Amino acid sequence: MSTLAAYFRLARAGWIMTREGVFAALPGDQLLGTPRLAWQLTRLLERRKARGRERSQNLAQAIDRLGPSYVKLGQFLATRPDVVGADIAFDLASLQDRMATFPRKEAVQEIEESLGRPIGELFQRLEEPIAAASIAQVHPGEILRDGVPTKVAVKVIRPGVRRRFANDLEGFFLAARLQERHMPATRRLKPVEVARTLAQTTRIEMDLRLEAAALSELGENTREDPGFRVPWVDWERTGRDVVTMEWIDGIKLNDVDGLRAAGHDLEHLAVVLIQSFLRHTLRDGFFHADMHPGNIFVEADGMIAAVDLGIAGRLGKKERRFLAEILYGFITRDYQRVAEVHFEAGYVPRSHDVNAFAQAIRAIGEPIHGQPAETISMARLLTLLFEVTELFDMETRPELVLLQKTMVVVEGVARTLDPAFNMWKASEPVVGHWIRANLGPRAVIDDARDGLHALVSLARQAPDLATRTERLSREIDAMAENGLRFDAATAEAIGRAEARHTRSGRLALWVIAAALVWIAVELL
Repeated sequence: MSTLAAYFRLARAGWIMTREGVFAALPGDQLLGTPRLAWQLTRLLERRKARGRERSQNLAQAIDRLGPSYVKLGQFLATRPDVVGADIAFDLASLQDRMATFPRKEAVQEIEESLGRPIGELFQRLEEPIAAASIAQVHPGEILRDGVPTKVAVKVIRPGVRRRFANDLEGFFLAARLQERHMPATRRLKPVEVARTLAQTTRIEMDLRLEAAALSELGENTREDPGFRVPWVDWERTGRDVVTMEWIDGIKLNDVDGLRAAGHDLEHLAVVLIQSFLRHTLRDGFFHADMHPGNIFVEADGMIAAVDLGIAGRLGKKERRFLAEILYGFITRDYQRVAEVHFEAGYVPRSHDVNAFAQAIRAIGEPIHGQPAETISMARLLTLLFEVTELFDMETRPELVLLQKTMVVVEGVARTLDPAFNMWKASEPVVGHWIRANLGPRAVIDDARDGLHALVSLARQAPDLATRTERLSREIDAMAENGLRFDAATAEAIGRAEARHTRSGRLALWVIAAALVWIAVELL
């Protein structure tokens, strides 16, 4: 029954996107055979008023009709241009996660159930909501902090949102499995893995304790950083369905006229923003991955404060070294080294020629040199790099794609503040310091220490590994002598799986037939 419901939900989503002109706006002129016929059919079925709108408007209209799950899906895919293409990712990035607010009474119920205390004990005051998104909404509130009335922001989960997401995620997984089965060329992008990542991301985002933990971690990392901070968290009033944090008074970074009128130095703000982001990325390996200007405020003293940490990115030591080395390689025109780093990291298969890859890297780097530094975009450089690596079968690296997407946004905000912004000059103090500290003699000592720790850990596990190896050896000998055998339960399970697969195929045909009947009725 669950599979049948997923097929119907997917059919409904496809119908809405067809009617709103989403599929018709996709480039289909180069398609052949059945795909081209299907694309032409979508052009006939789109609404008349959809034909006069921009593709991004059609996409926004369709996703708005489909509901909060699809808003979140769109925002997630905006971080994956490797999956949907750069143009579609750009359109999705403009989606506004603004939904209708739900009543204060329902928010109070969610808070009391989550924290197990009446609202009057928790807050001096809880006002009506001022903003709502697909997962939660925000209320201004007031608490007593060290005996002093203090204004706070109270973020409350949307009632029923988990059940709605769980239902729609079934449709997303179904679409991903169908794509992998019927579109072999897209298997490299791992659609099912993308859906799994979306499911995990939304599960994390819908537990507001984890957002609170991310704010706390970023706050500790940036405690001594100049010009940047995040709000503190009130853990006493934070639970799975509610997070209470410091209220930030400031001017949003997209209000350039307001910032200028308040006397802020826009060029300095652009430098602080970029350096802060790179410091979080390279030094800490943990960065705010939703730094659009609506989430960034400038306080009266010029301090940048970032809020809404529902999406965060992490980079391991290998990824940070990879990023620093490719940036340094482009700066010094050492394209051979940039290519070697890709192979050393295991990102490009060894079956390819490192010299041919270095030649492709040179095609990106050489046009940059000789240009004025303020016209060179680091985010654009990374975008071109990922396009080239696709030709060499570099598998999708979600953490690097998320980094690239966030860098595009942050660099765009910086250039809004200062059109002549020199990305490379602003980045050099942070990137240069990290390279000197992590790619020089000190790095060799650190690597040796890490290697020693790994050897000690391996030595501690040696007895257990020896036991496992001996058991595996006996099992292999038994298989070689007696052959591979299934017990009765395994054979029965395989039979059930085959029967289920056959039933699901017949079920899909019935759903498709029902969807066609529905579409025909809609057209009458």
